[in-house]
Amino acid sequence: MLSSCPLNGFFLTTDSKRSRDFYEGVLGLPFLGENEHVAVFRNGQSTILGQKVEAFEPISSTVLGWEVDDIREIVSRLTDAGVVFQRYEWMEQDSLGIWTHGDAKVAWFKDPDGNVLSVSGR
Repeated sequence: MLSSCPLNGFFLTTDSKRSRDFYEGVLGLPFLGENEHVAVFRNGQSTILGQKVEAFEPISSTVLGWEVDDIREIVSRLTDAGVVFQRYEWMEQDSLGIWTHGDAKVAWFKDPDGNVLSVSGR
């Protein structure tokens, strides 16, 4: 029933300008606008909304993730743009911070509010 409908993703932010600088300026997502409740970004056919809050405690699991064609290229480009990839001592990651499990490869990073984001691919 919903499989062909565009998906909206959400994250929490305490500073919408800082989020805009990161999501638009670093990640390259087009900024669509904002109001007193949300900052809105486009991602393909989907929309990502930064819900404005006064305070929150980020969760330790991934809130948004992107599937990419060439994970090493994307991680390298994001690293060059100042993104710091997370290192988890309980898993083996390569020099870029990419974890491989079978054919799956994943790397995690945080936005300025501490939300965990990921890129996955080959």
